[in-house]
Formats: sequence, C-alpha cells, structure tokens
Amino acid sequence: MRRFGQVLGIATENIPEYTRLHAAVWPSVLAMITACHIRNYTIFVKDNLLFAYFEYHGDDFAADMAKMAADPQTQAWWAINNPLQSPLPTRAAGEWWANMREIFHTD
Repeated sequence: MRRFGQVLGIATENIPEYTRLHAAVWPSVLAMITACHIRNYTIFVKDNLLFAYFEYHGDDFAADMAKMAADPQTQAWWAINNPLQSPLPTRAAGEWWANMREIFHTD
C-alpha cells in the first residue's frame, strides 16, 4: 500500500459549490475510484487549499490512473469540478493535484 498526499488551490467563492458536489459524488465515480485500487480517500479544505489523502492498494499506479482518466463518467465529473480548482504553480509537469512528499507516518 502507498499513501498519497496532494494539494490543490480553490477560490473562496468556489468552496460552497465544491462542498455541495462532494456531498453527493456520483456512484459511477466512486466505483471507478474503487476499481482503480484507491481506498481511504479523503479531501479536506483550509482557507484556499484542498488537501487530499488516499491509499493505493494496486500494483500499477500509472495504469490505474490511465484507466480512471479514460472513463467517460470520471471525465464528466472532472469537467464540472476542475473549473472550481486552482492548480498550484509549483506542481510538477503533468500534475493537476500537486503530489506531496511524505516525511512522517505512524500507525
């Protein structure tokens, strides 16, 4: 299992709509997240930042992310949510959510 922490910007005025959308995530999107071996997925908000945490339980992260990106329902979900988000200028090439480096963990 691999743990991921990611961060993304969001404008204050977009937080209510983003929160409303995530209170009722489409079942097909949730099913794709599960099919791509993601568990314990959580999104937090603080000021103008979204922080996501999830655990990946698969064997080929790149293939699973490609599978998710190719899914028409997931694409439609992203088309609604992406305009509400503000990717960080310091993110790596190809990232939307900026991946964070884990520096501490305890169970």
